[in-house]
Amino acid sequence: MSMNRPTVLILSSDAAFSREITANWPQDPAPHSNRPEFIVLDEGFSRDLEGSNYDLAIADASSVEKSISGMNKDLKLSLAAAGKPAILVHSDPSLDFYQLHGAVLEMRREAGLWPAIAGLLGREILCRVQAESRARDAEKTCAAAQSEATLGRYMVEMRTNVNNALTTALGNAELLVLEPGLPATVQAQADTIRNMALRLHEVFQRFHSIEKELTVAARESGKKAASAAAGGR
Repeated sequence: MSMNRPTVLILSSDAAFSREITANWPQDPAPHSNRPEFIVLDEGFSRDLEGSNYDLAIADASSVEKSISGMNKDLKLSLAAAGKPAILVHSDPSLDFYQLHGAVLEMRREAGLWPAIAGLLGREILCRVQAESRARDAEKTCAAAQSEATLGRYMVEMRTNVNNALTTALGNAELLVLEPGLPATVQAQADTIRNMALRLHEVFQRFHSIEKELTVAARESGKKAASAAAGGR
């Protein structure tokens, strides 16, 4: 789904139906919101909706012919199978004005304000879809951050053990480098071990500095939160 420009699929063979929907679609008061992109298809394409890339479908099941032929039921089943939000507009006076069946909202087409009502419902559905998408993205970001935080805590906890091991490796490498009579290749290898151990030691020292910085930041954040809470009383 495009967060900037949602897609509304209008399923109708009646050009007047799609014109009424698009003409009466409400303007969003949010300054950075965009009008949806409308795609008009014959309702016969409803059987191929599964896997289609759209955010909301508005289907026309309002004619007497569609009701008699059973197309209303076919439309409802196709919209439900697609698994995406949909508004099914019918004209059956025996049904309630609104009926919700899973992700499919049925509404009765009556003279007057029905296109504006359909537009308002559609806009609210799109807002909900976008909010759910943002929530899923936030959950993914939070999960990734928690994973990284867990790894960071583990590395901080293991810092002392690693430093002890590095100190031992570094001390032995220093002794080898100073050992007289060693072949040049062995001395070069010992020198490499010493240099790598020093580099790793520097890396873990940086972890120690980061730990201190995070502790100070957490303490300051706690003070600010406590001050804000006290000021709000």
